[in-house]
Amino acid sequence: MQRCTNYFVYAMPMGRLSIAADEAGICAIAFGDVAHDGPRRPSALTNKAATQLQEYFAGKRRFFDIPLSPHGTEFQLKVWKALETIPYGQTRTYAEIAEMVGSPKGFRAVGLANNKNPLPIVVPCHRVIGADGKLVGYAGGVKIKKYLLDLEGIDTSKMK
Repeated sequence: MQRCTNYFVYAMPMGRLSIAADEAGICAIAFGDVAHDGPRRPSALTNKAATQLQEYFAGKRRFFDIPLSPHGTEFQLKVWKALETIPYGQTRTYAEIAEMVGSPKGFRAVGLANNKNPLPIVVPCHRVIGADGKLVGYAGGVKIKKYLLDLEGIDTSKMK
C-alpha cells in the first residue's frame, strides 16, 4: 500500500471504488471499500476523479485528465505509462506492451506490473489481453474486465 493523504469510497455502476490521493495526484484506485493511508474524507481531487469515472461509465468520457501519482518501480512506471497509450476501445497484448517498453521478451514481467497497477480504469490495464485473444486475469476480476471492455465497444463474445 502506498502513502496517500486521504481517500474516499464512491458508488459506481459496477460497484464501489476507493479513490486515494496524495499531494501530487491520484495515487490509488481500488475495487470495493478499501482503506488507504490517510483519513477517509473526500477532497477536490478525489471528487474530480470520481466525476470523471462516472462520465466514463456513462459513455461520455474516453480520456482522463486528472493528475496521477502512481508509486512503483522504474519498470512498473514504464509499463503503466505504456498502458496509458492504449486507445479507448482497443486492446494490446502483453507481448506488445513488452515491446513498447523495450523488453521484447518481458511479457511475464509486464503481466506482473499490470497486476500491480494502482490506478485501474484510468491507467487502462483492462485493455491488455493474452496473445491468444483471451481475457486472462484482472485484479478486479475477469467479470469486471469484460464489463469495461464491453463498455468501450470491444466484442468480448469470443474472449474467455
